[in-house]
Amino acid sequence: MRFSGLRVLREGLSGNKGWGPQWRDPAPKPAYDIVIIGGGGHGLSTAYYLAREHGLKNVAVLEKGYLGGGNVGRNTTIVRANYILPGNSEFYSHSLKLWEGLEEELNYNVMHSQRGLINLFHSDGQRDAFVRRGNAMRNQGDDAELLDRDGVRKHLPYLDFDQGRYPIHGGLLHRRGGTARHDAVAWGYARGASDRGVDLIQNCEVTGIDVEGGKVTGVQTSRGAIKARKVAIVTAGRSGQVAAMAGMRLPIESQVLQAFVTEGLKPVIDHVVSFGMGHFYISQSDKGGLVFGGDLDFYPSYAQRGNLPTAEHVMEAAMTLMPAIGKARVLRSWGGIMDMTPDGSPIIDKTDIDGLYLDCGWCYGGFKAVPGSGFALAHLIATGRPHDSAAKLRLDRFRDGYGLMDEEGTGAQHHLH
Repeated sequence: MRFSGLRVLREGLSGNKGWGPQWRDPAPKPAYDIVIIGGGGHGLSTAYYLAREHGLKNVAVLEKGYLGGGNVGRNTTIVRANYILPGNSEFYSHSLKLWEGLEEELNYNVMHSQRGLINLFHSDGQRDAFVRRGNAMRNQGDDAELLDRDGVRKHLPYLDFDQGRYPIHGGLLHRRGGTARHDAVAWGYARGASDRGVDLIQNCEVTGIDVEGGKVTGVQTSRGAIKARKVAIVTAGRSGQVAAMAGMRLPIESQVLQAFVTEGLKPVIDHVVSFGMGHFYISQSDKGGLVFGGDLDFYPSYAQRGNLPTAEHVMEAAMTLMPAIGKARVLRSWGGIMDMTPDGSPIIDKTDIDGLYLDCGWCYGGFKAVPGSGFALAHLIATGRPHDSAAKLRLDRFRDGYGLMDEEGTGAQHHLH
């Protein structure tokens, strides 16, 4: 089934009775060439690119719940490529290019909106840091524009520019940044993978990883044993738990990141806005809700909910930056489990166990990485070689400390990221 404006019109006039399931719901087979553990954005995009780019279709994605029920459905939907350090910069640049052609490629409306992202700065030191970041972005081939105070006011007149503690001096504008619809991204990749022969197995929890003689041979699941020549762990905040099934201990600490959305409002915020002194970010959804978030809860947890002190901290930052938000009623909040690495950067790599692969450690940046992550991991699984965009996202950098990518400059410690 292909989507088109004509098809939508025809279905609307006929009671929408012609729509069918968007992907197959097969029973698991006894064996596959490749098993991907995790049916979120990264796992589904990996399966899609394995089939599309490499012609590998004897692939299964195993999800313990429903597709897209994890972090891909619990985030603030931001898409950007404003990274500075080699290793991250080229990866996110590649991912953004994939985003820009994604809807046409998938024939699916993921509601990708390049509305622009503005990172505010509030001191001379921050301005200098953003000048450096902007230059690095432009050297990578991405866009960046430095805005002075009046330039920011032109785009964001509703902010409090003269707050005593954090006056706004300017901002870095990344016009190609924006947002996308998180669940639609998962559905689009699921549909594309299923159409190409990949089996998407829901309600199938992996309970063990079989390893014999240093080589992976398959997985144990709640729906029986499944043999596989290659297995990829793509389970976000659960990566450490799943890797432990294969006897591995990862440099991962799982923490909760909360997000919030208000009641629907008339259009007011045209961009994604980031508060440089409060780790607060906000945008407006197509439904009108203001979507925003802030810092981690700063304690290890596997619970998909947060604590009230962090919620209060985020609300305080919102009021400091944009006092008018105080009149909006918060509709709901949620939490995603962040797989935090010591240097705040991800891992896409083989493991020491033959046939076992990792895609984890995305910290705050998982959603924007969905296309690039799947593309790079699929390339690694299919060819045995890392894709150029992910060549520095190696696991062994934590063994010797060489090549650490401390993007935030806060130190190679879990709790500081």
